[in-house]
This record gives sequence, C-alpha cells and structure tokens, in this order.
Amino acid sequence: MTRTLAQLVRDYMEERRIHRNRLVTKDGHCNIEYGNLRYSNRFAYLLDLWTTILELRMSFVMILFTASYLFSWFFFSVIWYWIAYSNGDLWWQYPSPDHNPCIINVYGLTTAFLYSLTTQMTVGYSIRVITPLCPDAITLLVIQTVIGTIIKSFWCGIIISKFSLPKKRAKTIHFSETAVISPKNGALCLQVRVANLRKTLMVGSHIYGKLLRTTVTPEGETIIMDQIKIDFLVDAGKDNLFFACPLTLYHVIDKTSPFYEMAVDTLQQQEFELVVFLDATDESTNFFCQVRTSYIPREIMWGYDFFPIISRSKDGTYCVDFSEFARVVPILTPHCAHCFNNETAHNSDLRYNTEDQGLKGRQSSVNLRRVHLNI
Repeated sequence: MTRTLAQLVRDYMEERRIHRNRLVTKDGHCNIEYGNLRYSNRFAYLLDLWTTILELRMSFVMILFTASYLFSWFFFSVIWYWIAYSNGDLWWQYPSPDHNPCIINVYGLTTAFLYSLTTQMTVGYSIRVITPLCPDAITLLVIQTVIGTIIKSFWCGIIISKFSLPKKRAKTIHFSETAVISPKNGALCLQVRVANLRKTLMVGSHIYGKLLRTTVTPEGETIIMDQIKIDFLVDAGKDNLFFACPLTLYHVIDKTSPFYEMAVDTLQQQEFELVVFLDATDESTNFFCQVRTSYIPREIMWGYDFFPIISRSKDGTYCVDFSEFARVVPILTPHCAHCFNNETAHNSDLRYNTEDQGLKGRQSSVNLRRVHLNI
C-alpha cells in the first residue's frame, strides 16, 4: 500500500530522531557531543596535530594540503621580493645595465612567487637563478629548501596514513541490520550475523557486546549509560575465529543475561542499546581494526532466525549468497526465556496457530525455517 506524504515525513522524522538518540550508529560512529571544553583542552588538539588532521574529512585534508603549499610559496615569495628590493633589482627601481642582481629575472612579486615555487618544489631552475653575490639570499634558499622538505614529508605521511587507516578496512565488515531471538543448540539465543566482504582473512578475531541502558542503583544513584557485558559465541568459540565466511554470533539468554526478564510483548517497551564489537587484525596489512554496530529494541526480531546463505555447488565449491544476507524466517519460539524449558508455556507465541507442545514443538520449528519471509 502506498504511503501518503504525511506518513513519509513522519517516518523520516522518526528515523532522524532514532539516529540522533542512539550512541553508536549502524556504521559504527559514536554519536556523542562534548560540551563546555576549556580552552586549554582545545589547545591540546593543536599539540596533537597529526591525529587531529587524520580525524578530519578527506575534503578538509585536501583544503589544508593546498593551503599549506600556497601559503608557504607566497610567504617566501614576499621575502624574495624584499631581498630583490633591498638590492635594487625591481623593474621600477630602474637598475643600471651593469647592475648585479641577487636573483636573475626576479623583478616583481609575480616573478618572486614563481621563483619561490620553483625553489621549494625543486622542479629545476631555468631563467630565474640565484647568484652568489647576496649571502642573505643564499641563507633563505637553504631555509626554504629545508622547510619545503618538512612540509612535503608531513603531507606525504598524512595522505598515506589517511588512505591506509584501519577503519577503512572495517567498511568491508558487514553486520546484519537486525538481530533475532530464537532457539539454538537447546537454548534461547539472541543472534547477530556478520560477514567479511573481502577474501583476505581477519585473524585473531574477538567478539563481544555491551548493553547500554539507564539503571538506578540501590543507593538511588541514576547511571545514564550503564554498561553490561554481553558474551557472544559461535559454534567454534569466541576467540581466534576462522572468519572465512559469514558467521552467526549468538548470546545465550540464561538467568545471568539482561534479556532473561524480557518477553516478546515487552521487548519493544524496553529502553536499551546493544553494541556489538568485532576486534581483529587484517592479514594483508597487519593492521588492527575494530568494527562495531548497535541494535535498539525495534531492530531485534523475536521468533525469527537467519536464512541459510552458505551452500555447496555440484563441483564441491562453497558458495555464499549475499543477496539473502538480511533475510530472516519465522521459527517457533517461546514468548519469554523463563518459559523456554516450561513444557506448558513453551509454544505460547500467538503468532503460530499450533497445538504442538514440548519437544514436538521444537521439531516442528525445523519446518518453519523453510518458510521464506523477505524483511
């Protein structure tokens, strides 16, 4: 059904509000503001100039890159112009035919700028050449050459580091847009899917999560961003994963889990943010990187499971169908973790009109996995 313009505007404003209120965005950026910083703290950004520039956008880096060269060329051109003026080399000073200039063919600000550019970039001299008659000109030549080398070395390092930042590698690690809650290995689990879009492996992979929510301590203190550790596993463990194909991470919802007291009808009423982290090292560059994403209650689907996307072709090749990466299918699931082992309440999810209970209900969930649902 086609939505009206008012509905589209309302949905857009709701998405903006959610994006603004979450701590970690879906692509891993931390959405936090720092206010009332002292001037001494702001000055620390200038002291750590290297990191400050690396954190800027590429467009700002290119603006600073261009501005630094233009400013240095113009600054030294003014000094070359002053040297030529002191020696009487300028055209409006009408030097005599037997006059000995400090720099040949530098007779104005434009020619001084061209000579400054040629000197700093070492592109080779042509018609504008320094003479050995002015010691101050020779001194300035040495100073500009050294400063020009420093500027080139600095920006060369910045550009290379900017293109090789580990967070660029994190762009090719993709988390599922939604998390699901369903039975797995005899337990009720919260599951997240993650995939490496490159063929180069991520070695030493480590996965974990943090549940962020506002809590009130027994002493009456309100903690705005209380962090609760969430352990994620895969079938092979949680450390040093073989990350060659998409993995499904799962968190067991037991009595120690903060999700234990939640149910299918109360999940959307909760206020929390689940942040999932993946720490790993890229084997091709040996750079360590951290990939993170977050899930809010509306992005967690109770009673669904991820559709299988790994298969084998007739010739035995393993194939991954990324077009089904975000696809989920309904699966028979209890409405809360407390009643998972309760045979009477195990199949109380009203979305499924079935009279099966207990173990028979668990076996029927295998058939429900074959029902396709595009989300």
